[in-house]
Amino acid sequence: MTTGERIIRINIEEEMKSAYIDYSMSVIVSRALPDVRDGLKPVHRRVLFGMGELGITASKPYKKSARIVGEVLGKYHPHGDSSVYMTMVRMAQHWSLRYPLIDGQGNFGSVDGDSPAAMRYTEARMDKIAEETLSDLDKDTVDMVPNFDESLKEPTVLPTRIPNLLVNGASGIAVGMATNMPPHNLSDTIDAIVTTIDNKEVEMDELIKIIKAPDFPTGGTIYGYQGVREAFETGRGRVVIRSKTNIETDEKGREKIIVTEIPYMVNKAELIMKAADLINDKKIDGISNVNDESDRNGMRIVFDLKRDAIANVVLNKLFKYTQMQTSFSVNNIALVKGRPKLLNLRELIDNFVEHRHDVVVRRTQYELRQAEKKAHILKGLIIALDHIDEVIALIRGSKTPEEAKNGLMSNFDLDEVQAKAILDMRLQKLTGLEREKLHEEYEELMKLIDHLNAILANESMRMDIIKEELMEVKAKYGDERRTDIVYASEEFNPEDFYADEEMVITISHMGYIKRTPLAEFKTQHRGGVGSKGSITREEDFLEHMIMATMHNTMLFFTEKGKCFWLKVYEIPEGTKQSKGRAIQNLLNIEPDDNVKAYINVLNLKEEEYINNNYIVLCTKKGVVKKTPLEAYSRPRVNGVNAITIREGDQLLEAKLTNGKNEILIAGRSGKAIRFAEDQVRSMGRTASGVRGITLKDESDAVVGMICVENGEEDILVVSENGYGKRSNIDDYRITNRGGKGVKTISITEKTGDLIAIKNVTDNDDLMIINKSGITIRLAVSDLRVMGRATQGVRLINLSKKSDSIAAVAKVNSSNEDDEEKGAEQATENTEE
Repeated sequence: MTTGERIIRINIEEEMKSAYIDYSMSVIVSRALPDVRDGLKPVHRRVLFGMGELGITASKPYKKSARIVGEVLGKYHPHGDSSVYMTMVRMAQHWSLRYPLIDGQGNFGSVDGDSPAAMRYTEARMDKIAEETLSDLDKDTVDMVPNFDESLKEPTVLPTRIPNLLVNGASGIAVGMATNMPPHNLSDTIDAIVTTIDNKEVEMDELIKIIKAPDFPTGGTIYGYQGVREAFETGRGRVVIRSKTNIETDEKGREKIIVTEIPYMVNKAELIMKAADLINDKKIDGISNVNDESDRNGMRIVFDLKRDAIANVVLNKLFKYTQMQTSFSVNNIALVKGRPKLLNLRELIDNFVEHRHDVVVRRTQYELRQAEKKAHILKGLIIALDHIDEVIALIRGSKTPEEAKNGLMSNFDLDEVQAKAILDMRLQKLTGLEREKLHEEYEELMKLIDHLNAILANESMRMDIIKEELMEVKAKYGDERRTDIVYASEEFNPEDFYADEEMVITISHMGYIKRTPLAEFKTQHRGGVGSKGSITREEDFLEHMIMATMHNTMLFFTEKGKCFWLKVYEIPEGTKQSKGRAIQNLLNIEPDDNVKAYINVLNLKEEEYINNNYIVLCTKKGVVKKTPLEAYSRPRVNGVNAITIREGDQLLEAKLTNGKNEILIAGRSGKAIRFAEDQVRSMGRTASGVRGITLKDESDAVVGMICVENGEEDILVVSENGYGKRSNIDDYRITNRGGKGVKTISITEKTGDLIAIKNVTDNDDLMIINKSGITIRLAVSDLRVMGRATQGVRLINLSKKSDSIAAVAKVNSSNEDDEEKGAEQATENTEE
């Protein structure tokens, strides 16, 4: 240890604590957090101030970015040049700031994440709106402090006229805290501030109606409002943002998902790359290609969909797995009087208004001082002009200017400033016109002084000035919102993509499903050969035909007694000729299970509806079961058990009833039974049911069940060789549940076994499909009512001896169909 040095023992824990606190406070106050008044961090403030000092305003030519960075580094911000330049770059990016403060020329990066050009290549100047942040800076409106080397002065805050913290937001990571503030629309923000000034007791609910929600520079859609409300009320909240999309159809009839806006701070190139990876990994199905067709006119990302893909299903997966949906975690922490504080919407507005009030007061005081100084001088000049001969004589008689000045002060009761002004006065002031102007100027100044004093004495006048200046800013720079709002996430319903059109849903024996618009099927005369339906494999045939509308919920019941849920619009659309899609891709059914029955449900959320309706099930062995619809009102991905199936049996039919219907069950042997629904008691989902019909023998099986609400409908039965018959329902007497039933059709070798039973009226059409894929649609009104015990008439001519009917479905008659055209079309299709 050298002479004069001494060692001071310090506790290392205390020293580290003290040093870290000093460091953290420096980061918090001087680097990472914005000031609540002007919404700027020190580096942003210094960039704008430096550009203002250089005179690089919006009306002046651009200057090299390196020149501006050098000015800011050398005078105000002694840190790395990249930190200053990247700050400038972000302030110039229209996708980063809602209202950019710098007008950049050259490559300032892109929304794809491209880096900006080096600062020696780019140029910049202040944007017009940035000039509002420096307005009145020269009027002593804010405190000025020495710069880092105390050679210059810099402002502690800018006297901004724009509520920059609200309209442009801020983000930063300090020590132990961070801020993440969203941008808002300037017009809405100013309206909210003016409302607050007019009514200091305004409620948060009213402010929220005005400012609505954040407004991001990249647009998008705010999905759900709860997070926005929490952010406004507490300063913290999670705002969900979705891309703006629309669905287009190309000339080939294929759908495309078009993305025109993406969430804030999302890298477009990375978004597309991530989506492409998910498509290649089969995590997102239904997309054949992704293209970025963005240009100078706007953003356009195109997802080409496969023919059997459902647009809204694919879109929801994109929202779920990619950054087409993100969340913005609001954390409104800003410096208030040098201390970090969490602020809600009202506090942000109040702090800005307080700052503007302080600026107006200081500006008025400055203008008052300047006006009083000038008035004081003018008063002296007027006194001199009123005594001009004496003044001239005094000046001419003085040996030195000092003597003349002292003489004026003593003879005319003037002070040194006034006397010096008289001595500096030009001779032209002696003319009559100039003297008159001098008096007028003095009077104007006195009026101005009175006005300025009135402003300083009246707070309401000061608030009116703040409002007027804010409205001027709104008129100059206000614009429309870019970000849409979906106030409740539940409102975003995939059903909105589809009209509630009638559909024919077909399911093949091997489990292929599709939906086809009902309009594609044309009415034909009885006995026609039909039109070509689905293209199926040789061993496959269409087995189920289901009528529904696009917004319905379908309950699918499998032969093992399980129930699954599916929206109709989620079923792939196909033409009559298309094969459809494997149902295993839509429902999580077991490989050895098959869909056997369905129910078309209107609404699973309305309590009155689900509590007053029932599902009646029927098995091949004649077992029936009734369960309230409420038991099926909670969809599960893996389905639920609808009935406990006994060994050797399987589920065949499911019907929706109101509890007051009559049930008819028919077997292959041609017998049918009719009994009241109330003979089947209501039971839970896992029950196995009760006997509905006693079958003829082991080879006999139930072919169908119908539920009749009134006696106005007829009973139509179809045999497997194409024969059918329409009978009056009264021909079937009501018996007790569990009996053998009565004859419904005479079964012969020519007719074949019974294949279907339906309840029909003259307003119905019949869709018949055979195992070779041929379909025919005929009007029920063409069939006369005949006796219960007859064999019926031929409904469809089978082209092959080995062919037989696979399924029969009842549809509503369409007035738009033309029978002759339908017959011609059927002939053409058959010839092809």
